[in-house]
Amino acid sequence: MRFVFTSYSSSPEFTSPERWLARIAFYTGILESLSRMHIVTGIEQISYKGEFKQKGVNYLFIPHGKKVNRFPFKKNAAIKQLNPDVVFINGFIFPLQTILLRLKLGFKVKIIILHRAEKPFTGYKKMLQVLADKFIDAYFFTSFEFGNAWVENGIVRKKSKFHEIIQSSSIFKPANKSIAKLRAGIAAAPVYLWVGRLDENKDPLTVISGFFEFLKYSPHAKLYMIYQAKDLLKMIEEKIKTNENYLSSIMLIGTVHHSEMESYYNASDFIISGSHYEGSGIAVCEAMSCGCIPILTNISSFRKMTNDGEFGLLYEAGNENSLLAALLYSLDLNIQKEQESVKSHFLKELSFDAIARKTNEVVESLFNTAPMQKD
Repeated sequence: MRFVFTSYSSSPEFTSPERWLARIAFYTGILESLSRMHIVTGIEQISYKGEFKQKGVNYLFIPHGKKVNRFPFKKNAAIKQLNPDVVFINGFIFPLQTILLRLKLGFKVKIIILHRAEKPFTGYKKMLQVLADKFIDAYFFTSFEFGNAWVENGIVRKKSKFHEIIQSSSIFKPANKSIAKLRAGIAAAPVYLWVGRLDENKDPLTVISGFFEFLKYSPHAKLYMIYQAKDLLKMIEEKIKTNENYLSSIMLIGTVHHSEMESYYNASDFIISGSHYEGSGIAVCEAMSCGCIPILTNISSFRKMTNDGEFGLLYEAGNENSLLAALLYSLDLNIQKEQESVKSHFLKELSFDAIARKTNEVVESLFNTAPMQKD
């Protein structure tokens, strides 16, 4: 069959197909896995025009100067020329574009929306989302719980359209953690890693507070923090300074190039998140692919990724005592055994191949046919 993946947003700051595809590798790996069975085309919008092929996937670059293409007549015409069986649209925030695409393609083509952590619109935009639902065949959410808001707001009528399929994974591979620690110059004590933006949603302050309490019981533990945006950096630095006994226990690494993250994941025993809301949690997924044991907030996406805490520890978001309890519990784990379980779970449920398998199953159900073959 012919699959087309696209979005109606643009990233004009990128001029190179290679750089752009490297930037979204957490997503393109799904297309690559699907290309083993189907003809897969990705339509992207950067400051480049032309065709490009990578790892079995055909990419069509159609430049568009603005961030969002509200009336994508040219792009929708290009999609129709590809004669797709299924079109996957990244994001719930393009109802008008989706309606126009349906009118262009007709009703034989299946349209699937991939949830990217968006929340329901209000006002006239909500009305467009309600209308667009009539033209959409299926929705992919990391967790069914994300779909509840769309039903409760009267945007999606049928929960039967919902499917639990994460839409990002990891390009990284696991390595021996003892060797990785030696290469990275990281102490052999339990190593905890936090990755994210220093903002209120990621809640690094709760993580640091809980970890300081934890150090009273496990003084040799280390927390490495890798971050991009620095909204709360001054507050974090001040908080660390007030705990002089543990100044060397929390390492503020700062920004790290994505290609170097594999080394940090493989050198760490645990991945911690303080997030109050996540659509998928790419950093957690990457860490799990390298065998990091998750210590995560008890939110919808993380419950799904850990199978309700079977492959990791969950705690209440914003509650440092709940985090402390999870950290203390981590000391009693058979770390090597748990890490192997996490890696196995990742391969079975969160890897690119697992996502492709689940996607195939949904598409087959939409067409109500025997297993599909690449034509």
